[in-house]
Amino acid sequence: MTDRPTGSEFGDGDPVVRDKRRLDPDTGAVREQPTSDAPAPGAAPGMPGTPGAQPPRDPSDLIGPSAQEALLTEALAERTADLQRLQAEYVNYKRRVDRDREASRELVVGSVLTELLGILDDIGRAREAGELEGAFKAVSESLERVTEKLGLVRYGEKGDSFDPRIHEALLHNYSDEVDGPTATMVMQPGYRLGERVLRPARVAVSEPTEQLPAEAVKGDVPAESTDDDQPADKPAE
Repeated sequence: MTDRPTGSEFGDGDPVVRDKRRLDPDTGAVREQPTSDAPAPGAAPGMPGTPGAQPPRDPSDLIGPSAQEALLTEALAERTADLQRLQAEYVNYKRRVDRDREASRELVVGSVLTELLGILDDIGRAREAGELEGAFKAVSESLERVTEKLGLVRYGEKGDSFDPRIHEALLHNYSDEVDGPTATMVMQPGYRLGERVLRPARVAVSEPTEQLPAEAVKGDVPAESTDDDQPADKPAE
């Protein structure tokens, strides 16, 4: 049999007994629990959670004031650039929306006014014939005021310089009374909405006579006959 270990093998001295009872067995009073400031087993002094440990330091405390100022300046510049970019995007978006809205409005108004051009032509012919009077005259003038308020402009007068962008030539002739291509007769007035032509003015165009082609100024001159064109003499019988 093996020998039992003696007390010296477990350590020197008498065993230590700690009374951790909360109530004192003699008096029955509640004992005060002592607080231990001793570090936890295996914890090194100064570590978080141990008495006397320092709180973790801010990384910014590890750099100098000049470096901190440089970092703050760089961050401020980045935020400012982001704000300026967002503001520019918003301004461009607002301009694009306003432009699209105005273009849509012009298309709608132009479509409505185009349908009214025939009525305006009838009003103009009635005015030239002296038949625009009474209630018809009042209604016609009200309609013309509304179309003008919407931006409709009538154009095309006798003597206007011919412009193929806004005129449509139905007749063409030459005259000594004009210095350049001129609308000498307006068959149907034109209308435009802003810079957009809803209907070109249909006109007769006259150009100066000196612009006539050479074939139109000079008549056909018969070719001179030559000896080769004369018939040969009959042989003597």
